[in-house]
Amino acid sequence: MAPLRIVSLLPSATEILFALGLDEQIVGVSHECDFPLAARSKKVVIHSRIPKDASPAEIDRLVREFSARGESVYSVDAEALRSLSPDLIVTQDLCHVCAASPEDLAAVLSDFDQRPEVLCLNPLDLGDVWRDILWVGEETFRPHAAENLLETIGEKLGAIERQLQSMNDQRQIQSMNDDRQSQCANDCPRVAFLEWLQPVYVGGHWIPEMIERAGGRDVFAKPRTPSFRVSPDDVVSAQPDILIVAPCGYTASQARDEYRAMSFTAGWQDIPAVRTSRVYS
Repeated sequence: MAPLRIVSLLPSATEILFALGLDEQIVGVSHECDFPLAARSKKVVIHSRIPKDASPAEIDRLVREFSARGESVYSVDAEALRSLSPDLIVTQDLCHVCAASPEDLAAVLSDFDQRPEVLCLNPLDLGDVWRDILWVGEETFRPHAAENLLETIGEKLGAIERQLQSMNDQRQIQSMNDDRQSQCANDCPRVAFLEWLQPVYVGGHWIPEMIERAGGRDVFAKPRTPSFRVSPDDVVSAQPDILIVAPCGYTASQARDEYRAMSFTAGWQDIPAVRTSRVYS
């Protein structure tokens, strides 16, 4: 059987495909698929309709306007996609702001003589992410590679848990494994994860789980719930011990520069995270 020709329309799927050893079979990606570096050499078949020089506030306004009109933020390059003759396209139906939707793709594929298979991912929490890795492995005939990848992830998570346990033992507090939720409510650092700054949105879905696995407690979001908008005053009131600044699609340096350029509401400098220099991008 000839090798699959795969197009990935979202960065997380691209990372999964590369991690499964499918480097040579990936023929197309989205404009935001930039990791690993080899992804940048693949043909781009998705483009954003948002101007590259738009400010964060302008991006938010344009996204809301597109959504209100029932239009997509993305355009699918039909000719580029057709030229690649993909057998499998991986997309998502979780966030229409993050990547092209199945509807965007279906409109283009309707004119194809031979339609590729479409794999649509929709993870809401970490368990769903692990499931999707296995699903991608099955669809690409790499089930064992997917299982090995999950085993490696499990080992890394185990190492983090052991490190946290050691830190907790040193502080002479109750073991994390006894009653994690009640213990975390009292002793774990309070974390605010900001996935957009102008206006402020906080991360959801699997983000609260990631924070908990790292030893913290998300002050806003709950697992399996979408990101949502909060005011700067809400962040001040929450008094997080740690601020994570991670605007969607930004590099760490871009996130840092935008944060430093902002004018903040009264009381921001008194947030514990800001006062103790525990703001990270």
